[in-house]
Amino acid sequence: MTVLEHIENGNGKTQFSFEILPPLKGQNIQSIFDGIDPLMEFKPPFIDVTYHREEYVFAERENGLLEKKIVRKRPGTVGICAAIQNKYQVDAIPHILCGGFTREDTENFLIDLDFLGIDNVMALRGDAVKTETYFRPEKGGNNYACDLVAQITQLNSGQYLDEDLANKTPTNFCIGVAGYPEKHMEAPNMDSDIHFLKQKIKRGASYVVTQMFFDNRKFFNFVEKCRASGITVPIIPGLKPLATKKQLNLIPHRFNAELPEELIKEVLKCKDNEAIKQLGIDWCTAQSKELMAHNIPFLHYYSMGKSDNIKAIASNLF
Repeated sequence: MTVLEHIENGNGKTQFSFEILPPLKGQNIQSIFDGIDPLMEFKPPFIDVTYHREEYVFAERENGLLEKKIVRKRPGTVGICAAIQNKYQVDAIPHILCGGFTREDTENFLIDLDFLGIDNVMALRGDAVKTETYFRPEKGGNNYACDLVAQITQLNSGQYLDEDLANKTPTNFCIGVAGYPEKHMEAPNMDSDIHFLKQKIKRGASYVVTQMFFDNRKFFNFVEKCRASGITVPIIPGLKPLATKKQLNLIPHRFNAELPEELIKEVLKCKDNEAIKQLGIDWCTAQSKELMAHNIPFLHYYSMGKSDNIKAIASNLF
């Protein structure tokens, strides 16, 4: 079932969803199930699964030369989606990136998903790898998320890269894309960012999930600007509870999300991370309640592999 169908079936009621990370290479699927099981009582219609591209490291050899090695720390997105749909009978939504994929790779990835009966995908450009200052697309790949969306839309129309294929069957993916209430870190300003978000919608995206934010005014202002620009698709807020003091610096740097002064002051009063974790639960619960009062179709939580604080928040709401 598509995300749009889940929204329609919700009949105006706010629903619960969350995102998980694949386990580190070497771990088994049970580590994923252990994180999902405590959240199933809240009946999530879908679960997002992130994709992590390979990165490169340089290892010094005995002769002093450097050897370039490919590292995949979190493989398994497609397999995890299949396992989730089989075990829990809920929709799994894989993330698919521009980075690390040629257009041929992308098409094959989508064909695999279609064979598995996966109805939704989250189309993202992806970040630069650690060895790059700026994002560099794969040779023969999509440069931007809007290009990736266009390729998925073409496949939905039965347009494959090999035009000579016979008996071409169209796919039917519902496409989600990312939105940034405080603009993407590489965008020169908010108007430019919304312009490119609109391009993703024009090319076939059906809904938006936002980057995390800690001040609901940021989200409401973002939605207002989107609507004024002609974007009418559902916009789902992405939320993450603060859990450690380290995140005061990490979140603004990595996610370009500003922390409200009031929240920072309360964190600095906390004696330890356990107190900060409870503060994060309380803050995110208050955010969620206000969003629910505005008839938001879904509240989408970034679990980052941990479910106990998400469970505490959902217990207060659903």
